[in-house]
Amino acid sequence: MTTFDTNKSSSITDPQNLPDIPDDELVERYQQLYGGLVNDTLREMGYVHQTLPNDIMPLRDQMCVAGIAFTVRGRKSTETEGEMEQRAQMLESIHPNSVVVWDTHRDDESAHWGEVMTKAAMLAGCRGAIVDGGVRDTHLVLDQNFPVFIRYRSSNGMLGRFRMTDFQKPITIGHVMIYPGDIVFADIDGAIIVPRKLAVQVLLRSEEIRGEEQVYKQWIDDGMSPEEVVKRGGYF
Repeated sequence: MTTFDTNKSSSITDPQNLPDIPDDELVERYQQLYGGLVNDTLREMGYVHQTLPNDIMPLRDQMCVAGIAFTVRGRKSTETEGEMEQRAQMLESIHPNSVVVWDTHRDDESAHWGEVMTKAAMLAGCRGAIVDGGVRDTHLVLDQNFPVFIRYRSSNGMLGRFRMTDFQKPITIGHVMIYPGDIVFADIDGAIIVPRKLAVQVLLRSEEIRGEEQVYKQWIDDGMSPEEVVKRGGYF
């Protein structure tokens, strides 16, 4: 049964006795979930501020991604010396099952992601990118079926406008602190960050709630009244 008391998680899992789940399996199982489910699970555990700003949305509605946060941070800058070398170092550090998460300090001028960066990231085993900023080469990125979540589109490249300052450091987007290794989930309803220490617990509880929801939906299909659904432990 789902609980709406943020201090009383009904998870059947003991946080002190959780199974070890390899990263490959972990992200694939998260990939089968959906945003509302992950969000409800976090709320149930008392984590109510884990969603990234609502204007970060997928390039294509059907896009969905789950993976391990690979964090990148940058600022507006006209300085160009060593900038390409820095980008290359970042791209070569991307690991399999990662999702690149860009903190741009809400830059609204440059495109921080594009076709060539997509190709390099995919080759490294990256699963997607969450960019608090812009994308360009949009049609070419879409052709690669690589999940990208952005605020806007622009033909402006970063060079001479913006530069990366560091990567694989803690970042903040909106009100959410994101650490390298956190779990990232994003779909048509936006992006969510699951703290790494909760990754397995949130996954198992989300899968449990998904099963419960199938029961509630069947009750409704069978003609049960909303009041009776709630009395029996369901919700809307």
